[in-house]
Amino acid sequence: MKMVAAAAMPVWLTFPCQGLGGRTPGLQFHRGNKEMVQGRCTRKARPTTISAIFELKPPPYQLNALEPHMSRDTLEYHWGKHHRTYVENLNKQIAGTELDGMSLEDVIISSYNRGDILPAFNNAAQAWNHDFFWESMKPGGGGSPSGDLLELIERDFGSFERFLSEFKSAASTQFGSGWAWLCYKANRLDVDNAVNPLPSDEDKKLVVVKSPNAVNPLVWDYSPLLTIDVWEHAYYLDYQNRRPDYISVFMDKLVSWEAVSYRLEIAKARAAEREMEEERRKREEEDEQESDGEAVEMYLDSDADDSEAD
Repeated sequence: MKMVAAAAMPVWLTFPCQGLGGRTPGLQFHRGNKEMVQGRCTRKARPTTISAIFELKPPPYQLNALEPHMSRDTLEYHWGKHHRTYVENLNKQIAGTELDGMSLEDVIISSYNRGDILPAFNNAAQAWNHDFFWESMKPGGGGSPSGDLLELIERDFGSFERFLSEFKSAASTQFGSGWAWLCYKANRLDVDNAVNPLPSDEDKKLVVVKSPNAVNPLVWDYSPLLTIDVWEHAYYLDYQNRRPDYISVFMDKLVSWEAVSYRLEIAKARAAEREMEEERRKREEEDEQESDGEAVEMYLDSDADDSEAD
């Protein structure tokens, strides 16, 4: 999700309305009136203080590129209407608030508020979730992963087939609207619905989780690697009420394992960086404690010298 700074003077902010070759028209907001403009969405910034406006980012492929597994009609409604609405409502909700100017991830964490969800959370999380979902797919996707990703899957789930079973189960059993995720867990925070059939003693492991409504693993400090949207609007035009069929096609024909592998490398690098930062912090605390101890000892020695002088 891209964020654009809006200056104090009125300006036009333009962002694309769909992937290459899409047909959904954009909306141009001008002096309170709506005008249909083909191929773009623009919003006029209010002449107030500097603020941030999130943009609707197009999927990384044409809207018909996932056919026959996911239709152009689904993308036009799902991305062009649902996703767009989340972004536009988010911008309205955070304008002029303490969330204005934050990154999208920080808006999500702040508005989640340790489970006491604030109004902006649902739109912020759904905007992020959908960007992540589009980028989890590619034309001609599916198959199986390779390299480090496959090794970790086999280590933490026993086999790729066992992972597929766990992921499909999480997606199909999520009651009502929500998401299923494959995540890299680099901390000791346990989530009730985290599924890891072969837990290791290490923190750095893969887990499958499912989340209701807009909730995503960022709020648990997990690193998402893959997600599937199981809100009905994600699949109903193509699969009606056959959610298991949609899930199977997603895994067999649409998943971009290259994207998942890339995200894993980022997650591992992030975990290593945080470990180094934690070690640095501990060393600084130890050095500070040693310094305080030396200062106390010098103070006591000074008192003893003064007593002898008396």
